[in-house]
Parts: sequence; structure tokens; C-alpha cells
Amino acid sequence: MKGRIHSIETCGTVDGPGLRYIIFMQGCPLRCQFCHNPDTWKMGDGEEMTVQELVDDIKDYLPFFQASGGGVTVSGGEPLLHVKFLVELFKELKKLNIHTAIDTAGGCFSKSPTFLKSMDELLDMTDLVLMDIKQINPAKHKILTGMDNQQILSLATYLSDKQIPVWIRHVLVPGHSDNDEDLNQLSEFISTLTNVEKIEILPYHKMGVYKWEALGLDYPLEGVEPPTEERVANATEILNRSFIKKNSLS
Repeated sequence: MKGRIHSIETCGTVDGPGLRYIIFMQGCPLRCQFCHNPDTWKMGDGEEMTVQELVDDIKDYLPFFQASGGGVTVSGGEPLLHVKFLVELFKELKKLNIHTAIDTAGGCFSKSPTFLKSMDELLDMTDLVLMDIKQINPAKHKILTGMDNQQILSLATYLSDKQIPVWIRHVLVPGHSDNDEDLNQLSEFISTLTNVEKIEILPYHKMGVYKWEALGLDYPLEGVEPPTEERVANATEILNRSFIKKNSLS
């Protein structure tokens, strides 16, 4: 089986525990205004690679995984567009006792029997999901990403029901996802989940603007600056409030 790979990072440190081998899959249903990888959007692009080709390369990094508690993270783009490919990949990784993680925004999640069959098989071999929730307000989410958040929140609840460990991630974009009312609503939603191990605030940055320009795309957040340290601290406090309180009571 082959999958379309956008790129690979061999010693990542921010997409899961320890040193990570990060596979960026090609294709994404979202069109986030702050996306720093718009070149991952198109499904037909990228390089075709087999599961075995990836595993053969990953084996070289086993000592780094073992020393750091790391493993393999599949990101994107949207990795769940390639769920059947990931099932075959994770089967091979688990034979090597490698920690597996998925970094997803959940935009293609479906409760159709066919999708759930493959999804459940994948989750049985998944140690961690990095779950991106861009905006809790569905109308604002549609403006920010091109679609509402029904599928994303549905996936978050599904992962909770399945008790798959999750790190929640929220990109803080001034004027778009840093409103206190929205942050409080997101905090309330997170408090309903029973599988959250960590909450991360990812400050908006402009490092991917050059890719928009190279692709001939108008950058929609022109003039928006990264959030201040105070706003990042504020969002961190709000999103962790219910999470910390819940953990202290358990």
C-alpha cells in the first residue's frame, strides 16, 4: 500500500513526547487562514511511498526513540484522509514497539460504518492523538478554516468515549481565536472530555507566509501579528482552568 507523503522530519521535538519521526501526509479538507503548510492541501501532490519504505527509514531512529521516549507522529495535511494507509503503517510500527501518535484537526472524521471500522482499528494501535481545535464557535470556525467544527468536536468526543489519550492544541490567533468568551466555551467543552492529558496553546506565527506567496495565494491574515505573552498566558490559564480543577478532584 502506498501513501502520499508531503515531507518527513526526522528529529522533531514538539509533536509528541521525546524525539519524533514526523510524517506529513498530503491533502487536507480545511483551509485555515493561518496555515503554515498550504502546500499540503492538494490531495494529488506529494511523493508516493510504501509502508515498507517508511519503516525501513524509521528503523534507523530506534535508538533515539528508546533514549528519549519518542516515536512516530503522523501529521499533515490531514492524516485521517489516509486512515487505511495508517492502519498498515501502525501495524508495522507496533511490531517494533514504537510509540505512535496522530496529529489531526479531525475535519474528515465520519461516523459512517466503513470509516469507523478502519478508524477503530487504527486507534487500537495509537498511543496518543494531538487534537487541534481551532475555534469552538462554529460560525467563526467556518470563517477561519472554511468549514464548521461539527466533525472536529465529534471526533474529540469519540476519542474520549474510546479513552484514547489526547493532547488538545489551540492555535491562538489575535482577533480570530483569542476571544475570552470563546476560550471559556472551549474550556467548558474540554472539561467534558475524560481523556485529556495536556493542553497546549500554539501562538500564531507568520513563518509560513512565504509559502502562500510562492503558491500565488493571497495571505488572508495580512497585518495580523503574533499574540503577546500576556494573551498567551491568559489563554493558557482559561483553557487549563477546568482541566486542572477536574484533575484535582479525581
